[in-house]
Formats: sequence, structure tokens, C-alpha cells
Amino acid sequence: MRVSHVTVRRRLTIVLLVGILLFSIIDLRLGYVQFALGNMLTDRAKDSWSRDIPFEPERGEIQDRNGIPLATNMSAPTVFVVPRQIKDPNDTAEKLAATLNMSKEKVYRQITKNSSKEKINPEGRKISHEKAKEIRALDLKGVYIAEDSKRHYPFGSYLAHVLGFAGIDNQGLMGLELQYDKQLKGQQGHVQFYSDAKGRRMPDIPDEYVAPVDGHNLRLTIDSKVQTIVENQLDLAYELYNPDGIIAIAMDPNTGEILAMSSRPDFDPAQFQDVPPEIYNRNLPVWSTYEPGSTFKIITLAAALEESKVNLTKDTFNDGGAAEVAGARLRCWKKGGHGHQTFLEVVQNSCNPGFVELGQRLGTNTLFNYIKSFGFGEKTGIDLQGEGKGILFKPENVGPVELATTAFGQGISVTPIQQVAAVAAAVNGGILYTPYIAKEFTDPVTGNVVSRNTPVEKRRVISEETSSQVRYALESVVAQGTGRNAFVDGYRVGGKTGTAQKVNNGRYLENNHIVSFIGFAPADDPQIVVYLAVDNPKGTVQFGGVVAAPIVGNIMEESLSVLGVEKRKGQIEKKLQWPDVPLVEVPDLKGMSKKELLQQLVTLKLDVSGEGDTVVQQAPQPGTKVEEGSTIRVYMSGTKKSDEN
Repeated sequence: MRVSHVTVRRRLTIVLLVGILLFSIIDLRLGYVQFALGNMLTDRAKDSWSRDIPFEPERGEIQDRNGIPLATNMSAPTVFVVPRQIKDPNDTAEKLAATLNMSKEKVYRQITKNSSKEKINPEGRKISHEKAKEIRALDLKGVYIAEDSKRHYPFGSYLAHVLGFAGIDNQGLMGLELQYDKQLKGQQGHVQFYSDAKGRRMPDIPDEYVAPVDGHNLRLTIDSKVQTIVENQLDLAYELYNPDGIIAIAMDPNTGEILAMSSRPDFDPAQFQDVPPEIYNRNLPVWSTYEPGSTFKIITLAAALEESKVNLTKDTFNDGGAAEVAGARLRCWKKGGHGHQTFLEVVQNSCNPGFVELGQRLGTNTLFNYIKSFGFGEKTGIDLQGEGKGILFKPENVGPVELATTAFGQGISVTPIQQVAAVAAAVNGGILYTPYIAKEFTDPVTGNVVSRNTPVEKRRVISEETSSQVRYALESVVAQGTGRNAFVDGYRVGGKTGTAQKVNNGRYLENNHIVSFIGFAPADDPQIVVYLAVDNPKGTVQFGGVVAAPIVGNIMEESLSVLGVEKRKGQIEKKLQWPDVPLVEVPDLKGMSKKELLQQLVTLKLDVSGEGDTVVQQAPQPGTKVEEGSTIRVYMSGTKKSDEN
């Protein structure tokens, strides 16, 4: 059958059109791949060819308020391998094993893994520069040294529970290292090179370097001078009393800034693996809860004064040694009681029955409203992990006995940081602040402030007038009451002792107390609040006034000096009791002769050095008060007079 020319042309036209359509589709697809998907496909290809050697960023430093580094970094290289680039795994494994002090078999398993890159872990992590130099000298194909660093704590256990620690990958694991890990850790950088499917480097494609971005520096509210004083005093107390534990906090009552915080037992953050988790996991000043004892009486006192339920100097109370409440006999610590006394003396003597009376005058609702207003029963909000809430009686469970015991600090539990924040509010004019420890973040290169925390006022809890009365009462406690051992001449220290029995399985333990003292100074303008608690001190009478008060007095005296706080006038005179020694004022001895010295110093001893007949230097300086019988050192100079015949 013969096909017509028309039919042939029609068929050819159809084939041509179909061909043109197919080629158009192919061209469009190629164009789409070339122009629309080209960059993406190139990037994917590069990803399949590329190998990254990471460069870790410098973790931000943690510094005290004056810029002193408390947590910093040390360079510590890490060994990486690219398994496909290793030509002789046996030889490479043998040489690496010898240098890194690990088994050849373990190295071999790691360098022959089916992966693009592999760390020699853990022996090749954070190695010394000497080791890194040895490995470079081996010139092993496929073995690389990446820049890395490890956390360094220059002062060891200093502030350990607050700082916490970072892990082998520079990730925060505890304390501030974990709390502010995002700001401290920075961003990883890398060196990127390209290799073929067999892992061989492509010589025509240059390496790419992306620099790491270092983390921000964290500046704390901690004052290292105050922290050092606290650490030293805790070390001395730990050695002297061998307690189960010690807690100390120092805070600026006008801002909520933590100036110092420490506890025992402690640990070295760089060696945290060497201690049980219950030691490094628990920052006792914010975690622990226990009965506060008599330090809690400050809250009852402030509430009673604010509600005009008591006049400290005009109202009186007769203490017979115990208070009878709903069939319960609540004893005073002093057998036989304190007898007839003003309520100022009730505070000075830490008289339990007197505070039962104040609690009853206030009533359940009013007292517990003040307790909650002062921040008890809830977290303070301090920027540290693991904070406790404490335990208060439920309103429906508060009867006459519970009201009475709460008034003098028994039957409830609180945290140390709650007590510090509450007492700060009682003495700073009546404002409750949120305690905080992170002051600001700064750029590690420019030093510019990136972000800053500022004081947060929660609420007013008492009036300025009431706060003034509380300060006066607590200063009298230190000058004339149970807190005498915290007295510091010229600094007007106020405070309150505490002695609380420990509870185990619902029962009070015998001869096992937490003794404490919370103090502030100067009483006319508080600049620091210090709380110290000693858990079960050994070989001593377990009273807060005996154990804790003198330690706080020492912390106060040294801290106020380094903070530049001047001594005050108008201090309440210390009431002397045995074995207290009277204080005498050191006279000005400069310019005196030896003969005049002997006439002047009747109640003080002399330590004379130097040649000559005239005093040119002395220590202590004139006007300083020292204990009667103390030694005054003088230095003599000038022409020495000849002896007369």
C-alpha cells in the first residue's frame, strides 16, 4: 500500500514536534538544575566531599565584681583522625597508642571506624601541648590536632558550689556554669578541607576556616576580698569544731547582691569526680532546709513592732522559765527563766516565752501573713539551681502550740538564703529584694556590657520606722545580749543568735544542733548582712552565741574594712560579763620618751624596738580600742640621752 506524501509530511511534522517538545523539556530541566538548583547541589556535593576539623570557642570567663577571674580556660588540644586518609592503620595505631598511653587495639578500633572523622576518646581529648607536639612530629597521615581548651579554676575549691563545673565538651554541668551555659559557651568554628570518596585530599580546592566565636564573660556580684575572708573563717571553724557542715552567706541588704557564699564540705571543680555527688550536687546555702531557731525571732519582732503590738522599752514580761500553751510546756533556754524584763531585754536574752507572748498578740493570720510577706514558704528567685522552698504549717493545721513554736523559730523549716533576704528587708528600711549573683555579661574582646542584672524590689514588708526599731533592738543584742561575741568596736554590729535542734524521723536529736548567727553592720546604715550556720560542732557548747557569733564578728570586722566602710560613733557600749576583758583606748605615744611611756601605760604592755629616746611609730594607731593588757609596739629613734651619774 502506497502512503501519500501528505501523510508522510504529517508524520514527520508530528515526530519533529514531539522531538522539539522533548528537547525543550530537557533543556528546561537542565536550565532549572543549572540555575535554580546549582548552588544547592554544589553545596551538597561539597558536603559529601568536605571534612571539618572543629575549633572550639573559648568559654567565657567567670569573674568577681572587680574583674578577678574565678573560672577561666587553659589551652588543651584534641586529636582527630579521618579514617579514610589513614594508609597504614596498624602503624598509626601503634604510634598513637605509645604516645597517648593507651592500648593499640583501642586506637585501632577508633581509627578504622566507618565515619568521616573520629576523636581519639578519651585519651586524645584535652591533651598537653607537649603531647600534641609529639603527635605532630610523627607526621601521620589522617591524624590532626585541633585547638581546644579545658576549664580552669585558679583558686581550687574557692566558691566551688556557686561556680559549679564544665564537662569535657566544655558544657556547663553544675552551678553558674550550667545556669548560664548558653551565654558562656560561644559558637564552634572549624577548618574545612575536601577529599574524594577514598578520603584523599583534593589539592585544587583550598581549605576554608571559620573562626569560633568566644562566649561572653560573666561578672558576678561576688567580692573576692569578702569571699576570701569567708573562706578563711570557714576553714578555721572546720578545723576547730569538726562539724557535719558549715554554711555562710554575705549579702548587700540594699540591693540583694551576694557578696560571698560558701559551705563545707567543699570540692575542687576540676576534680569533681573525686567526691560523692551529694557533695557537689548540693549548694547548701540555697538547697538545705532546717528549723531556723532563734534567728527567726527577728521576723516575729518586726511583725509585732509594725502592728504596734509591743513597745520595747515600756512593755514588760515576766519569764518564769516556760510558757504553758494548750497543755504544752514551752521552755526557755535558761533554766528558771529571766524573770521580770522589758521586751527589749526579751530580745537581748532570746527569751522563748517572751516571743510566745508576741506571737499570741499577733495571732495566727497576722503572723503567718508577715512570714509569707518576708518570703518564707517560696523560693527567693536567686539565680542558682536547686533552691529549696522550706516548709510552713498549713493554715488549717495551725493551733495554739504551732503558733507559739513558730514565733520562736521551731516546727517550720527555711533555707539560709531565705533568712538572709528576710533579715536584709527587716534592717534595710523594709524592702524585700530578690537575691542575685550574676551582675553582667561582657564582650570578651571589647569589654562592653552585653546585658546587666539590676536589683529587683519584690515588695515593702515593714515601714522605715519599724526597720529602725529592729536595727536598734538587734544592735543591743550584740552589745548587751546573747550576741556579745559578735561585737566589733566602732562598727555597730547588730544580729541574732540561733540554736536549733536537728530533726530525724520526726524526732529531735540529743546534743545535735545547728547553731547560727545572722548579723549586719553598721546598724545606722547597713552595708552587709552575714549569715553563718554550723551543723553539729564537736567539742564545744552548742550555742549560736558561743560558736557562730564570734566567727561572724571576725567576718564583719575584716569585710567592713576591705569594703571601705568607716567606723561609727554612737555605738551601744558592750556589757561586760565574765570572761570579757575591758577595752581601753590606745593613746598617742609619738614623741614620748621612755620615761613618759612608763607613766602613760598602766593597763597596756609595751614592746619597744629601735635605738633612741623618742617614739616615732606605734601600732595599733592612736584611738584604737584594744583589750586591757594588750601589747603596744613602739619604735624608738632620735638621739639617745646619756645616763646621768
